[in-house]
Amino acid sequence: MSNLAGKVRDVLRGGRLVDADRLLNRLEAVERFRRAVDGLLPEDRLGATHTLVERAEARLALSRDHTVVALAGATGSGKSSLFNALARWEMSPVGVRRPTTGVTHACVWGPLAEAAKLLDWVGVLPRHRFVRESALDGDDELALHGLVLLDLPDFDSVQRSHRSEVDRLLGLVDLVVWVVDPQKYADRVVHASYLREFRRHQDITVVVLNQSDRLPPAEVPRVVGDLRRILADDQLDQVPVLATSTLNQAGIAELRTTLERTVSERQAALARLSADVDVVVAELAELTGPPASENDVDRRTVRRLTEALAGSAGVPAVTEATRSAYAHRASAATGWPVVRGWRKLRPDPLRRLHLPGPDEDGAGRDGSAERSPVGVTSLPDPTAAQRAAVGLAVRAIADQAGAALPAPWTAAVATAARSRLADLPDALDRAVAGTDLGLDHRPLWWRVVGGVQWLAILAALGGLGWLALGYALRALGLPPLDYPAVGAAPVPTLMLLGGLLLGLVVAVLVKPVIRWAARRAGGRAEERLHGAVGEVGRELVVAPVREVLHRYAQAREALALATTPR
Repeated sequence: MSNLAGKVRDVLRGGRLVDADRLLNRLEAVERFRRAVDGLLPEDRLGATHTLVERAEARLALSRDHTVVALAGATGSGKSSLFNALARWEMSPVGVRRPTTGVTHACVWGPLAEAAKLLDWVGVLPRHRFVRESALDGDDELALHGLVLLDLPDFDSVQRSHRSEVDRLLGLVDLVVWVVDPQKYADRVVHASYLREFRRHQDITVVVLNQSDRLPPAEVPRVVGDLRRILADDQLDQVPVLATSTLNQAGIAELRTTLERTVSERQAALARLSADVDVVVAELAELTGPPASENDVDRRTVRRLTEALAGSAGVPAVTEATRSAYAHRASAATGWPVVRGWRKLRPDPLRRLHLPGPDEDGAGRDGSAERSPVGVTSLPDPTAAQRAAVGLAVRAIADQAGAALPAPWTAAVATAARSRLADLPDALDRAVAGTDLGLDHRPLWWRVVGGVQWLAILAALGGLGWLALGYALRALGLPPLDYPAVGAAPVPTLMLLGGLLLGLVVAVLVKPVIRWAARRAGGRAEERLHGAVGEVGRELVVAPVREVLHRYAQAREALALATTPR
C-alpha cells in the first residue's frame, strides 16, 4: 500500500471529484484492519478485504488514462447491438441463437498498446480486442479517447462459465452499464442477483432501457418510470436510467454523452474503489463492537487463575515440604549434637521432590550468584479436579475478556487463552523448580544455638573425661585426683550432667521456635511460588488474551478511519 499515494494522484490528474488522499487513507486503513485481524478471524469473513487491497493496488498501478466500462445484461437485451452501435462498427456477434455472447469483447478508443496491460489484468484475450479510432474518424471519436468498452457474456446463460466470467469482470470494471429490455426489465434475476448488490455502487452504475423503439413513444416514459420505481425498491434511486435504441445514433446519444463525461472526468476508477471500500467497511462493521481494553481482565480473575495453577503445579506440596525442610535443617543445626548423625540419615523433604536441598539452592557452592540448571521435579501429576479447575479458570479469563466482543472475536479470545495450555505443565514445573524458597542461608540464631549446644557437649565431654581420668588413676593405685566441688557435687560431675542437661533443655526450648519459623518460611515460600506460578499464567494465558484485545482495538481504530465519508 506504500505506493498507492502516487498511483492515486496519477489517476486523478485530469479528474476533480474524488479526494485522492482520503481514498488512500481509507485503503490503508482497510489494510491495517486486515493486518490487525490476520490469523484471528475466519478467512471466509475477510475474503472481500483481501480482494479489495489486491485489486486497488493492481488497478491504480495500471493506466491512468483509461476508463473500463462494461455492458452487462441478460440474453436478448441487445447489449451486443448496443456495443456495436457505440463503436459504430460490427465487432460483437449479434444473432438469434442464445446465448449470443459467450466471451468478453473489448473496444478501445485510442492506441491499443497503451491499454494492453489493463486488458491483460481484466482478462480479455488479444483476439477479442478491437481498436475503434482510425485516421478516417478525424476528431469524431476524440471525446471517447481512453474508453475501454466491454461486452460481457449473458449473465443468465445456461452455461455456468458465462456467469462466472460476468461475476469476475463486474468486480474489476470502473463503470457498469446494465442493459435491460422492455420485456424483462423487471426480471427477478437481474434485480435480486445483481442490481441490488450494487446499491453502494450507484456512482458507477447506469441502467439502460434498450430496444425502446419496440414501445409506442407514449409508453417509453411510463416504462422508464416503472423501472425507476423498481430500482428505488432495490435502493438504487440515484442511478441514472436512460432509454436507448440501436436503430440510429440518436437513440444512443444520451448514453454516449454519459460515457464521454465519464471518460473526460477520469474518476470512475477511484469512484469504483471508493464504493468497494464502502461495501467492505459495511461487512467489516459486523466484526467489531464496543471498545475493549487490554486491562479488561481484572485482578480477581487473574488471582483465580493463579490459585488454580498453583494447585495444579503442586504448590501446596512444595509449601509443606519447605516447612518440613526448614524444621529438618533447623533441628539438625540446633539439636543435640549426640543425635545429629541420626538426623542426617533422614532425607531432606525437598530432596525427595528433586527440589534444591542443602547446598543445592540454585547458587554455586562458593556463594556465587551463578545459577545451576533447573532440573525436573518429582511433584505428583495434577489430579482430574485440579486440571478441571485450571480449565475453568482459563475459560473465566476468556469469558471476561470477550464478553462484550462480537462472536468472531469472542472465539479468537477463547482460542488465544487456550493456545498455550500444552506448555503449562513444563512451564509450571520449571517455575517451581527455579523458585528461591528462601532456604539458601542459615539464620544467625541457628549458629548461636548450635554454638551453645557444642559448648554444652564439650563441657559434658570435659567432665566425663575428667571423671574417667580419676577412675583410671584409682584403678592403677595412683594417688586420686582432688576434684574441686561446688557444694557437695564435684565439678566434673556437674560439668557432665550440666552439659547433657543444658543440651536437652536447649533442644526442647528451641522446638517451638523452630515450628514458628518453619511456618513463616513456608508462608514466604508459598508467596514466592504463587508469584512464579502467576507469572507463568500471565505469560501463557493472560498475555495471548491481551494481545487479541490489543489487536481488536487496532482493528476498531482502522475501521473508524476506513469509515470516514468520501
